[in-house]
Amino acid sequence: MAFTAQDVKALREKTGCGMMDCKKALTQANGDMDAAIDFLREQGLAKQAKKASRVAAEGIAFAITNDDNTQGVVIEINAETDFVAKNADFQAFVKTCALTVLNNSPADVEALLALKAEGSEMTVAELLQEKVLTIGENIQIRRFEKFDGACVAYVHAGGKIGVLVNFDTDIDTTNPEFVAYGKDIAMQIAALNTPYLSEADVPESVLAHEKEIMVAQMKQDPKMANKPEQVLTKIVEGKIGKFYKENCLVDQEFVKDSSLTVGKYTEATAKKLSGSITIKKFVRFEKGEGIEKKQDDFAAEVASMVK
Repeated sequence: MAFTAQDVKALREKTGCGMMDCKKALTQANGDMDAAIDFLREQGLAKQAKKASRVAAEGIAFAITNDDNTQGVVIEINAETDFVAKNADFQAFVKTCALTVLNNSPADVEALLALKAEGSEMTVAELLQEKVLTIGENIQIRRFEKFDGACVAYVHAGGKIGVLVNFDTDIDTTNPEFVAYGKDIAMQIAALNTPYLSEADVPESVLAHEKEIMVAQMKQDPKMANKPEQVLTKIVEGKIGKFYKENCLVDQEFVKDSSLTVGKYTEATAKKLSGSITIKKFVRFEKGEGIEKKQDDFAAEVASMVK
């Protein structure tokens, strides 16, 4: 029995399964809607779809490099509970996904899902489906970044934060002293959540907004309110220097040695190792950031059960 695009759409709405899975189910069932639903249930896909509606804001942020630190990946994969993040099977899945990105350079999550998972005969999408069914929670591959060139990776607190830093250097990337330096930089980024690399990376719109706030604050100060506009502007320019020191990585005070900035620490390390080092870019993923978590009202739940 033939089926139409509308049938595929209707099956998707009934089950919550993906378009291609619905098309396959209808093909297997010769267009019979009920048989297609049974097929999806038998495959565990309908069960997976129900889980997909649940909020996944826990999980792991993970970072890894290849053996000679010339490529690196940082990835975030979410689950519903922190308990699952400690599951060895889930952790292995996260690492498999990171290695698949590292060795194949997919353009985005959709492209990653279509790839054969590293060390497996299944695609990443199929492996993900299997983990959802065996672990019993909604699992989502949220995002990843890959850098080519000298890289150092750092994972904080067992996967709460993943950082990947990319360098331009002529120093051997496997040199333990270079790797230790790179870890220091990554830890700084993890700890302070630095938004910009250098002053040149701060957008003009951000600077303009900061200056407006500073001027407004001074006008609220009785000692400053009557000063001429040009005087306030000069004071603001001085305050912007403090903004750079707080928000630009290379200008920040190095957390391990307050007598140095990160930029000066980089220069000192390059000199010590008889080479050059420039921090090119970095990515910091914190698990669940920006995802609205469900807030359970335990008291209300108990009250409703009593009623």
